[in-house]
Amino acid sequence: MDLVTKFREKAKARQRKVVLPEYEDKRVCQAADIIRKENIADILILTPESLDQKKQEIYAKEYAEIRKAKGMTIDEARKIMQDPLYYAAMMTRFGDCDGYVAGASHTTPEVARSAIQCLGVNEITNVVSSCFVMCVPDCPYGNDGAFIFADCGIVPDPNPRQLACIAISNAELAKQLFGITPKVAFLSFSTKGSAKAREIDKIAEALNLAKQMNPDLIIDGELQVDAAIVPEVAQIKYPGSVLGGEANVLIFPDLEAGNIGYKLVQRLGKARAIGPIIVGLNKPCSDLSRGCIVDDIIDCVAVTSLRAN
Repeated sequence: MDLVTKFREKAKARQRKVVLPEYEDKRVCQAADIIRKENIADILILTPESLDQKKQEIYAKEYAEIRKAKGMTIDEARKIMQDPLYYAAMMTRFGDCDGYVAGASHTTPEVARSAIQCLGVNEITNVVSSCFVMCVPDCPYGNDGAFIFADCGIVPDPNPRQLACIAISNAELAKQLFGITPKVAFLSFSTKGSAKAREIDKIAEALNLAKQMNPDLIIDGELQVDAAIVPEVAQIKYPGSVLGGEANVLIFPDLEAGNIGYKLVQRLGKARAIGPIIVGLNKPCSDLSRGCIVDDIIDCVAVTSLRAN
């Protein structure tokens, strides 16, 4: 059974309530039909007509309260709660659903903004980022061809602390989704000093911070991709690495590298790319690429179900 099938089967057993607010997108409607037919989750498509007026008022009052420092008024909050995207986010905040999935017709910044404002940021890491679960066919590396790539969608140029927090959050996600010991690599164009640059100093600082924050985490860097995931190359380039070329969580140095990296593997390596999955929040939310297909939506719903407490 491949990883995607495992995700869907596990989601069936959990039967979490997941909301899809992009009711006008045909792909979303098709995905919802399949999810219901295969009983993957308790799925709900929100339309403006389906929004409960009493709930809207409750959500608006809460939203106005949490955004009052930004000058939010109750009248403005009521208008915002007419948007199914924000209504879905507040449903998740209140526990009226277990999570929501959007992004087929919204940009990543739009989805992330709704999630950050309504769900709140995890106090431990205090950094919101995104990742993709990459499932590469016929690949002996990672977790039988499965990896987590981060950050691919939110933090443009992370500082050392942000990089460390991205690593820790995505290591936890790998443990949760894959049921494995996460092995985390900070990626670079250099392997342990083979080149000198400011960018490498940033990674060295991030590595030290991550170790301080989570001493039990198996993590190393800076590493070139081949030294991170190919044991034979690791033995040549950096035989002392705690990873031994067996990394399954790959942390990119910036958003540019992460976005390019996942799309190259997806298109050239014919990999399944599940996500973007937003991490670092208090409740689950998954973003979608606007170029997503129906299966991408179904898989994001399954992952959101697995992340829900």
